[in-house]
Amino acid sequence: MTTTTTRRRVGIAGALVGAASAGVAAAALAKRYAVGRIRLRHDAEASEPFGELRGRERTLVTSDGKALHVEIDGPEERRRPAGERGSDAAGDPDQGDEEPLTVVFCHGYCLSLESWHYQRKDLRENYRMVLWDQRSHGRSQRVSAEESTIDRLGDDLAEVIERFVPGPCVLVGHSMGGMTIMALADRHPELFGDRIRAVALIATSAGKLAELTLGLPAMVSKVVHKVAPATVSMLGKGGALVDRTRNAGSDIAFLITRYMGFGDSKNVSPTVVDFAESMIRATPTEVVADFYPALMNHDKLSALHVLDDVPTAIMVGERDWLTPPEHSRAISSALPKAQLTEVPDTSHLIQLERPGVVNDALRDLIKRVEQE
Repeated sequence: MTTTTTRRRVGIAGALVGAASAGVAAAALAKRYAVGRIRLRHDAEASEPFGELRGRERTLVTSDGKALHVEIDGPEERRRPAGERGSDAAGDPDQGDEEPLTVVFCHGYCLSLESWHYQRKDLRENYRMVLWDQRSHGRSQRVSAEESTIDRLGDDLAEVIERFVPGPCVLVGHSMGGMTIMALADRHPELFGDRIRAVALIATSAGKLAELTLGLPAMVSKVVHKVAPATVSMLGKGGALVDRTRNAGSDIAFLITRYMGFGDSKNVSPTVVDFAESMIRATPTEVVADFYPALMNHDKLSALHVLDDVPTAIMVGERDWLTPPEHSRAISSALPKAQLTEVPDTSHLIQLERPGVVNDALRDLIKRVEQE
């Protein structure tokens, strides 16, 4: 089976795995030449310190015994005795004052908390932030396929909030991270309104991902989704071998990531593409396969009404193939008070491709909460 055939047969997961596993393609030399030409262009982001921003590192052991990597960034939180939220250690007379607002970031499928680079860089001076690697991603502990569900991610988020968010918060989720927030709304609706004051859903979906066409003709897309589960399962079982191949195919992985993840692929920074591809490649193939069924079965449309109690911003790139604009429009239809923004010439990795647009939207959302 050729690499191209594999990519066509596995839908979203195939796009991601294929993007990092095509090292044996017959056109390797031509691809290397093309990548070389791209890298010779002026790159405004060449000196950007991707992966170098660090917060105060913490570990959360979840209720099912899994270790999650968490970073707290921004201004130092006020020191408080364990278990006390309403007063400070010095017995401040304003002990009834509310804790400062925290912004909690939930990253997407095959990414890590590092994917919020531009957002934490923009907000860290003024806002307390909590960023975390979802289970099996980044520096968090690997879990089994049975433990790789969207509902469990929602429970993980609830525990992150309980442990690291002393007061009100704004939740920000990209792709699978947005689904995590929806699962939280489904399983812990009582948190929305008092603790959770606002939500941003970026390039995500409330369900029906199994119907995505990825730009393919209808009949081809139907075949893709029919064979995808078995193909992804096969890739997962041979994960170690596939991962070795992925490391050899960086040039082709670069080109596919550039094409699939960025709407303005001709002008996107090669450094940004490399950064995104490195996160995808660092995600083991078995993890890609473990979460694939959960993504395809995700359906939280009925839980969206919980978000109607808080200001909600919805953002999507107009050229997003992985969670197309119609999925964000469906969320917006279920949340008539929400603000929907469709960003031109932008694809799935919107927070890396158009950081200024995303940062402005987050600042506006935070200001709405602060003015309440």
